[in-house]
Amino acid sequence: MPNTITIVRILLAPVFLWLLFADDGAGGGLRWAATALFVLAIATDGIDGHIARSRNQVTDLGKLLDPIADKVLTGAALVALSILTELPWWVTVVILVREVGITVHRMIVLSDHVVAAAWMGKLKTVVQAIAISFALAPLPELLGDWMFVVNGVLMAAALVLTVASGVDYIAAEARGARAARRTRS
Repeated sequence: MPNTITIVRILLAPVFLWLLFADDGAGGGLRWAATALFVLAIATDGIDGHIARSRNQVTDLGKLLDPIADKVLTGAALVALSILTELPWWVTVVILVREVGITVHRMIVLSDHVVAAAWMGKLKTVVQAIAISFALAPLPELLGDWMFVVNGVLMAAALVLTVASGVDYIAAEARGARAARRTRS
């Protein structure tokens, strides 16, 4: 069941994109529906993990698919926000390079070991989800221009955590590789 939820999260990404672009990203009902779908889909990240741990159904496939599902959904949202000129492309590129790089590395080392997400990576995912949710919601139209500042601060926090967690991941993998070499020697 947890892997099914994860796969559904991946399949919701195109529906989310259609809703967001259907009215060219305008702040109407479809934009709110896209935002709600994104929030619902990204919330399943915690749900599938909880189910897997509580039912002792944690699998290597789930450990691999779960971060991919997050990256598909958040990546789609970031690219869409950049296409709509609501997020600078450089922010999207920095985040996606980190996300794709770590995911590719996980796939490369999969035959040797599965790299589960560390606490900083999990925090990064939560902050990214919050920042993207706020950026998607047409809150400035509803609450005023000060929401652009809130969105900027949230996205900056997501960007800093994305880079920091990437550095942390690389450092942890380097330490693990050195320890593995010492053990084999």
